[in-house]
Amino acid sequence: MAQKPAIPKGTRDFSPSEMSRRNYIFNTIREVFSLFGFKCIETPSMENLSTLMGKYGEEGDKLLFKILNSGDWVSALNDVDLESHSLGALTSKVSEKGLRYDLTVPFARFVVQHRNEIQFPFKRYQIQPVWRADRPQKGRYREFYQCDADVVGSDSLYNEVELLQMIDMVFSRLRINIVIKLNNRKVLAGIAEILGVPDQIVDITVAIDKIDKIGMEGVVAELKEKNIPAEAIEKLKPILAIDGTIAERLTTLRELLANSEIGCKGLDELEFIVNQTNRLGLTAKLELDVSLARGLNYYTGAIIEVKAADVAIGSISGGGRYDNLTGVFGMPGVSGVGISFGADRIYDVLNALNLYPDATEEGTEVLFLNLGDAEATCSLKIIKQLRDAGVSAEIYPDGAKMKKQMTYANDTKVRYVAIVGSSEMETRSVTVKDMSTGDQEGVSFDNVVNYFTQK
Repeated sequence: MAQKPAIPKGTRDFSPSEMSRRNYIFNTIREVFSLFGFKCIETPSMENLSTLMGKYGEEGDKLLFKILNSGDWVSALNDVDLESHSLGALTSKVSEKGLRYDLTVPFARFVVQHRNEIQFPFKRYQIQPVWRADRPQKGRYREFYQCDADVVGSDSLYNEVELLQMIDMVFSRLRINIVIKLNNRKVLAGIAEILGVPDQIVDITVAIDKIDKIGMEGVVAELKEKNIPAEAIEKLKPILAIDGTIAERLTTLRELLANSEIGCKGLDELEFIVNQTNRLGLTAKLELDVSLARGLNYYTGAIIEVKAADVAIGSISGGGRYDNLTGVFGMPGVSGVGISFGADRIYDVLNALNLYPDATEEGTEVLFLNLGDAEATCSLKIIKQLRDAGVSAEIYPDGAKMKKQMTYANDTKVRYVAIVGSSEMETRSVTVKDMSTGDQEGVSFDNVVNYFTQK
């Protein structure tokens, strides 16, 4: 018995109806990107592992999908390699490439590789799939789409303000209520400094970034495992519990970080971004979240994360500033800032709230029934005229019973059914039926194109 076909866990198939919904998301995001002056690029699905490794922290490196070298890769191994059971050592010998983990690191590679071909500041957007060898669960997939927008070659904080406006516009258009959480990596560095453990900022940020998932007790346990002193942990607890308005939280943090130069600089940046954003206004709710770290090593300034207000799911957008990312590819001193929209989670949110416009899943505008060879030949000529005028049209390919053809039209959400039978050919007219109302009328061959283009 043949094995039942299946797809890997953490991946999904999408039907035409589902793709119509997903394209609604992609098109909405793409339109907003273009409004803000971003240009589209694409990069390969696979990158050299040397490009990807070491950019996402130790945990991120473990989630990279590695691709086995082609050919006889086993010959690259000897008995010592096999007996060592060292995954890192084995991987370096049998794999040179990996599937991209995100779109930001490949973008940094793109900027460095094409530095003489692009104009700075360079504003790009990219809508492509990424892969992570994560444990699949609700809202978390191994293959998913990211929709990124980044600016490189500019230190201006107005870029952050623009990105917040862009986030707000995208989700306003999608009608999703959101909360935008904001923090700054320099503030986190300042906190590590006043705790007396500046060299352990990565351990601290990785732990506190999980506070929503594992709670304060879980964070404390993880910090202890990383050998963070008990005194530092006790100092950290009230910092993570800071409450109040954004202004009140900034005031409290200024008092706590008064002796940290880097921490104060981070607060200055946050205050500028918040003040400028408030002047422009947001539909979304903006919050300052001291625990927000996003767990990625390359952020150096502002950190942004977006949560859906009405659906329990992980972040649906996020990003931040990464001053040092291109430096690892031999091009130091190029600042960058960007955001990424998680299309798959946005898709799940829209499904949960049923927020798609009615027209999202409409099928072909006009379906011509097939009532015989002569009638089909006549219909094809009219269909060509409609397509040339920009009207989507098709003919049912087989001469099946009319009931079957009408059922097909209904199931595929065709808006109009056009009938060209023997009587219509004699009168040189088309009988058009509106599938939503059931009304029908005759339209002359000469007026068919005008009839549908004016709808």
